[in-house]
Amino acid sequence: MLALLTVVSGCGGGAPARPRTQAPPAQDTAAPGGTASTGASPAAPGASDAAWAKWGLKPLPAAPPAPADKPIKLTRTGQVPVFSAVPTSDRVVFVTLDDGAEKDPKFVAMMNDLRVPFSMFLTRDIISGDYGYFKPLQALGNHIQNHTVDHPVMSKASPEKQKSEVCDDQTALTREYGTPPLLFRPPYGDGAHTAALNTAVQACGPRAVVLWRETMQIHDMQYQTADKKLRPGDIILAHFRGPKDLKGETMTAMFGELLSRIQEQGFAVARLEDYVAAPTG
Repeated sequence: MLALLTVVSGCGGGAPARPRTQAPPAQDTAAPGGTASTGASPAAPGASDAAWAKWGLKPLPAAPPAPADKPIKLTRTGQVPVFSAVPTSDRVVFVTLDDGAEKDPKFVAMMNDLRVPFSMFLTRDIISGDYGYFKPLQALGNHIQNHTVDHPVMSKASPEKQKSEVCDDQTALTREYGTPPLLFRPPYGDGAHTAALNTAVQACGPRAVVLWRETMQIHDMQYQTADKKLRPGDIILAHFRGPKDLKGETMTAMFGELLSRIQEQGFAVARLEDYVAAPTG
């Protein structure tokens, strides 16, 4: 089992605060993690130089093929691992987007152009007014994962409340998007290493708890390392956020800044679920 890794920053990078509520290709049923996949990698090489220029960006390096031997190995039963990075020598990082508060149609257009893969950790009560917004993003091969019902501080919740937060989100996301999430992220990273949370996750279906190494703010990335550099396999946290939370900036502007920080350091973006093996045992 993977060694447990410690997270130092919360969801959003600041003090816990409750967020605002607010014909696809055939599924690849063999893909772990669950949500609709086109079967082909949605990695950046599918975008032309003109597509990148349209958004004022330089192209990212091509991601390598997904490894045949997946470095993240899960089991169907027992304690779930907690990880904030993927053990790999591939010069790749993984982008994750949380919550689902901002539903900017221009972001969908941007992803249709650029085909950068990312994982969506969605919160039921934030997305329930517009489940459909995320379906075009899912159809591009981006997986939908579990991020609780209403974004509580999990360590302050009873074991029963923690279980309902995970299980009820799992039920809603499975119903709306067709496949049960394989991965879970606690709001703010809170309680990730506690027995109560691990027990709740085990009971509800996800088979790993996913944290992060870097967080994307409006223009800059926050690092957990003193040298402020990305490393192969790092998981990056960002959010579905708009002008109200980004001091007037749009989600597409924030995401473009994120891609620029990755491009400047010579990394490709790979799909996290391509490095996670289907549970065994």
